Amino acid sequence: MHWIDAIARLRAGREPGVLVTLTSVRGHAPREAGAKMVVSAAEEFGTIGGGNLEATAVARARAMLADGARSPQSLELALNERAPVQHGTQCCGGEVQMLFEPLPVVASVAIFGMGHVGVELSRILSRQDLELHLVDSRAAYAVPRLPAVYDDSPATLHWHHSPVPELVLGQVPAGTHVLVMTHDHAEDAALCDTALRCTHLGSIGLIGSSAKWRRFEKRLLEEGHSPESLTRITCPVGIPDLVGKEPATIAVSVAAALLQTVAAEAAAAHPTSRTRT
Repeated sequence: MHWIDAIARLRAGREPGVLVTLTSVRGHAPREAGAKMVVSAAEEFGTIGGGNLEATAVARARAMLADGARSPQSLELALNERAPVQHGTQCCGGEVQMLFEPLPVVASVAIFGMGHVGVELSRILSRQDLELHLVDSRAAYAVPRLPAVYDDSPATLHWHHSPVPELVLGQVPAGTHVLVMTHDHAEDAALCDTALRCTHLGSIGLIGSSAKWRRFEKRLLEEGHSPESLTRITCPVGIPDLVGKEPATIAVSVAAALLQTVAAEAAAAHPTSRTRT
């Protein structure tokens, strides 16, 4: 499998990996500078030359995966009979440098409601390396209305038309951050109720005023949710100090708050990640 296809496969399967590249070769080596391979916890795709060189690279890559490394690392390796080895002698006579680039599982975000704010928010978040689920119960809104906006998006986009949008909550990946901002308060309430019953989701944000939240809070308590469980929902969602009712302003506020949450989650997941050189 070509390394580009391997990266796409890992990303689609939400599996982390490491891209290994021979950045320089001095003297004789099994492969030329620029050779690449992709390493996951259980598989290897491509080759940088086999033998001790490749085995050492795979071991380093898997150590990075175990550490949850987020930054690139480098390694220099001599290929001669005097060099220390762990996986068999390789006496090509050259010396190589390798670059190890982590391919982490990106955060997943689901926006429910592709009205004015939802569209603006999708445009902002599509510029981030995310898995982005865009959901609306109305067929005309569950498609990109300005497709060119998303053409060079680094995000992976999934558009969902679902007359019962709560069903999508069961389809998104574990840890997905949910943002509820539909055109219908009843739909918002149903989504909040269902999201609270899901144990696989990340944060839950609800657009609206404090008055709206008081009504929702009362209704959700009546539906059997505990006061503690309601703390999973943030409403109003966004950065409190950024005021303004324009859709683009609200979208900036929500996006900024979400990216803070995503960054904090990543830091908490790997607090002891080590850097090797």
